[in-house]
Amino acid sequence: MCYMQILLYSAPWCRDCREAKRFLDENGISYTEIDIETVDGAAEEVLRHVGKRAIPQLVIDGKWFQPYRPGHGLLYHEMREVLGLTVVR
Repeated sequence: MCYMQILLYSAPWCRDCREAKRFLDENGISYTEIDIETVDGAAEEVLRHVGKRAIPQLVIDGKWFQPYRPGHGLLYHEMREVLGLTVVR
């Protein structure tokens, strides 16, 4: 797998954010976490790019990707694909 620059917009109170971090950590994926509660302008950046304050948000090499769907939780299969991980069927 090639090196990717990954940003994770999250907040400590967000269950899906904690799950996204767990997934990235378990798969050895390096990322920079941006806490929308403490980083000035972070929440507004999410709003500007996705039209709502929805977290977690991944930014992979500049491309925004929402790794969850409300009511469905984390999109593991899609995350594996976008991160170039082996997809387990």
